[in-house]
Amino acid sequence: MMKKVLVTGGTAFVSRYVAEYYVKKGMDVYVLNRNSRKQPKGVRLIEADRRWIGDRLRTYHFDAVLDITAYTAEDIHSLLDALGSYDRFIMISSSAVYPEYEKPPFTEETPVGENKFWGSYGTGKIEAEKALQERDPKAYILRPPYLYGPLNNVYREAFVFDCAMAKRPFFLPGDGEMKLQFFHVNDLCRFMDILMEKTPGQRVFHVGNSEAVSVKEWAALCYYVAGESFRFQNVSKEIEQRNYFSFYDYEYYLDVEKQTALMPCTKMLAEGLKESFEWYQENRDCVKKKPFLEYIDNYLIKNLR
Repeated sequence: MMKKVLVTGGTAFVSRYVAEYYVKKGMDVYVLNRNSRKQPKGVRLIEADRRWIGDRLRTYHFDAVLDITAYTAEDIHSLLDALGSYDRFIMISSSAVYPEYEKPPFTEETPVGENKFWGSYGTGKIEAEKALQERDPKAYILRPPYLYGPLNNVYREAFVFDCAMAKRPFFLPGDGEMKLQFFHVNDLCRFMDILMEKTPGQRVFHVGNSEAVSVKEWAALCYYVAGESFRFQNVSKEIEQRNYFSFYDYEYYLDVEKQTALMPCTKMLAEGLKESFEWYQENRDCVKKKPFLEYIDNYLIKNLR
């Protein structure tokens, strides 16, 4: 029989990609959202706020619940209270659950705690994880680093693409050696496939590329896939980098050994960024842009002269 899956959200970046991925795999995909945005093709909509679901899920049985949009314990409790029955539950958490003072690479056993950069987002994820583990000890929790790929509406790689296409030099924070770790959204789906098929005993997994890259390497790859030569200028750490750059001044990376044991290969960063660039060329209006270029032109360049 066709597998039936429930995806929370379904209208933006990760949740939309997940829904479309499983539609393409021939599954019967239900999405739970408020119907305020365009729905993916081929899904069945359950229109509701996840905190006020009522009895809309009571009569369903799902082979898998893929919870992409749980940000608090309340989100978990409201969904579990509303569900009828299901076989597998997978929650997408975040590496933001680790405090900034812990030394990377973080393992799944690294103590969680408030991170000054992520604030309530990280502490909310911690509480959501705890609520899920208490109510469904067999549920899976995935902690990714920075997710990227087609449909990404966050102004990260898209910002670098804009700089490349405008043939601008790129402004790098410090010496450009701060490390970042990424994970392609398609690899996230592939790993969820493995969890549903193999049901390993491990319940919390880091997911991500096995190697971190410097911000300089990442930006250079973005220019490369955009077909432009990479030129850059280093910016003093005394200038707040979030005014002109997509990431906090915070270096961390995850140990993904447990993931790699189940899924040895992940998409090469250059290949994944090429997919992102091709999508962005046709969907520039779908990205939530920040005024990085305005800050660079109106403040940064003047102060670097």
